[in-house]
Amino acid sequence: MTQTIHIRKVAVLGAGVMGAQIAAHCINARVPVVLFDLPAKEGRKNGIVDKAVANLKKLSPAPLGDAAEAGQITQANYETDLELLQSCDLVIEAIAERMDWKHDLYKKVTPHLGANTIFASNTSGLSITALSEGFDAELRRRFCGVHFFNPPRYMHLVELIPTASTDGAILDRLETFLTTTLGKGVVRAKDTPNFVANRVGVFSILAVIKEGEKFGLGFDVIDDLTGAKLGRAKSATFRTSDVVGLDTMAHVIKTMQDTLPAGIDPFAALYATPPVLATLVGQGALGQKTGAGFYKKVGRDILKFDPAKGDYVPGGGKADEIVVRMLKKPAAERFKLLRESSNPQAQFLWSIFRDVWHYVALHLADIADNARDLDFAIRWGFGWNEGPFESWQAAGWKQIADWIAEDIAEGKALCSAPLPAWVGQIDGVHKPEGSYSAAKHVYVGRSNLPVYARQPFKQAVLGENAADPRTAGGTVFEDESIRLWTAPGADDVLVASFKTKMNTIGPGVIAGLHKAVELAEGRYKGVVVWQPTSLSGGPFSAGADLQSMMPAFMAGGPKAIEPEEKKLQDMMLTLRYAQVPVVAAVSGIALGGGTELSVYCARRVVHFESYMGLVEMGVGLLPGGGGLTYLARRAAEQAQGGDILHFLKTGFQAAAMATVGKSALESRNLGYLLPSDAIVMHAHELLHVAVGQARALFDAGYRPPMPGQTFPVLGRNGVATIRAQLVNLRDGGFISAYDDEIATRIATVLCGGDVEEGAPADEATLMALERKHFCELLGQAKTQERIMGMLQTGKPVRN
Repeated sequence: MTQTIHIRKVAVLGAGVMGAQIAAHCINARVPVVLFDLPAKEGRKNGIVDKAVANLKKLSPAPLGDAAEAGQITQANYETDLELLQSCDLVIEAIAERMDWKHDLYKKVTPHLGANTIFASNTSGLSITALSEGFDAELRRRFCGVHFFNPPRYMHLVELIPTASTDGAILDRLETFLTTTLGKGVVRAKDTPNFVANRVGVFSILAVIKEGEKFGLGFDVIDDLTGAKLGRAKSATFRTSDVVGLDTMAHVIKTMQDTLPAGIDPFAALYATPPVLATLVGQGALGQKTGAGFYKKVGRDILKFDPAKGDYVPGGGKADEIVVRMLKKPAAERFKLLRESSNPQAQFLWSIFRDVWHYVALHLADIADNARDLDFAIRWGFGWNEGPFESWQAAGWKQIADWIAEDIAEGKALCSAPLPAWVGQIDGVHKPEGSYSAAKHVYVGRSNLPVYARQPFKQAVLGENAADPRTAGGTVFEDESIRLWTAPGADDVLVASFKTKMNTIGPGVIAGLHKAVELAEGRYKGVVVWQPTSLSGGPFSAGADLQSMMPAFMAGGPKAIEPEEKKLQDMMLTLRYAQVPVVAAVSGIALGGGTELSVYCARRVVHFESYMGLVEMGVGLLPGGGGLTYLARRAAEQAQGGDILHFLKTGFQAAAMATVGKSALESRNLGYLLPSDAIVMHAHELLHVAVGQARALFDAGYRPPMPGQTFPVLGRNGVATIRAQLVNLRDGGFISAYDDEIATRIATVLCGGDVEEGAPADEATLMALERKHFCELLGQAKTQERIMGMLQTGKPVRN
């Protein structure tokens, strides 16, 4: 049997922006980590690391799922703590991009590495082979590049770059660790300058700058054209550059300039630092970190840099409406319209697509094993919905190739090199059997690493004909609101997936979940509530469908809503007392009724990027689907006869402030997850783990809780105690008088109403209180104002 060597502990060398955040993400994933840097010249030896760790709590977006866990990072320095490296299974170097500095550090640390330690560099583009110079054969076997993207918690891509000497088994171990433990999408890159994503992504930015100048477009117009309208990051081109840092961008361009001369890369002339970038860097305008870059915020205004004036001018330019309409057409028609239009914006868009297609065709053989890896690298590293080869194939492989060739012949392209011969020998790069390798001239199938068996629906590329999670498996029941089905290879567990907008919970979903439990109790081991939208960052559930209640409200007023609320509550109880386990597979937002549904399940399996909260206060209501009942019961269970208020206050504050956990860890701190609930780092593994949990519970002889159990509540004394705090907040201007009223009602439900302290209550009693106060609030004009404001603008109204 082959011995499995686990990565139990990690060290990160360099406590800069990337190093500290890589360490933070290890903590997110429950991996012990040691963070190293130089010894401080004054004060504590670990002063540099100490400052970096403290700064993690201030960064936005937050690198840590729970800022309080920053202290779990072990601090170290190269002078006194090198012996700590001996116990680390993976050491990641993340210092500045200077080959000489890295080599100096390697001489210092490598004698202290363990015999089986994997050593890796987080360089964004330096040669991994050159970095390994001076290593003995054994260390070269264990050395590679592991390139995270910034910010590491949120960016899905990690490039894994071997040298000719790297042991393949070590690469497999690392890919498995990065995928399932850290939740990343791994692309194996070739050891060429800037690897895959930065090589293509930075070329794309340079092409945008060049073509933007050619067609006379401002940075604001270009960003409006190259962001969400193209299915890319909202920050588009220049705003993204400001966030990354213009000095970092200039360094990456300089690497291309220094390492890719014309003899190697026919696009070499484009790699000169753009004059506008050189000007901004020279002025110290490095982007977000200095307060100015391509953009500058002055008061509430966002100004753009005008290269002609050398100063900032008002921004806000938008795409022409005719171009916006073109972009909504199917791919083949869209690119034909853009290419044939005389509109400068349309010509610009055609040109930047053509330039990138030309580039990836010429360089695919050199930088990536196959077209799938290149497309994934750009999607995951730069936030594009489609990779360049996907968009080319979608628009018609041969037609696009012909147009590119015509533009090259007419001198319109950025270089005169013809498309490689292989482009004309195939009819597309992505097929069901695999993706094209320009180096091997074959279609390369998917990785057969066991870790990918944990993904029932793998991340796919256009043309692969991958199974659609909305229709795959065996459908048991389906209507316009819900689908009940079994996943491939798991026909003993019933999966419930919502089909409503934002996966909201209306009458159809309620009826469908009742049906799911009824079916499962007859012939399945359990039910998993899982949404296909989780695979693309979508919601678990945005809560109850308020619009579905409007007809009843208009016909009968607030009292007509009470039966609808009771149906929602009864569904929650059906889940809780089902004779088979019901598991909520949560990813993305789970708000209001989405959180309530989760807490009434037997177990929760939660993606790390899950955002849970009872947010009804924002629409002038209180949680009416059993959420407050759950918090009251849970506080009594935790108190075990002691101080209930101590455990209740967190839940009260969360509901009264409409607080949403910004990670699974924060959601757990708010009380919406139990310590026994599994947290999964990779969203594509969520269904696999949830099905496994349902099976394990069933096989262990699962029994639901005993119905009708009572628990003590705080009664009128608890309400009075909470009320005193609310008065202070109201009088201090921190909450409005109406916030105070709603919060008092929340406290009344949580404390069981007007009863003695310690009086027994049950779920039916508290749910009746929820319904009473929910419906009374619904009749209030200010609540109606909040609901209409939310429905019309998507933003809460404070009145």
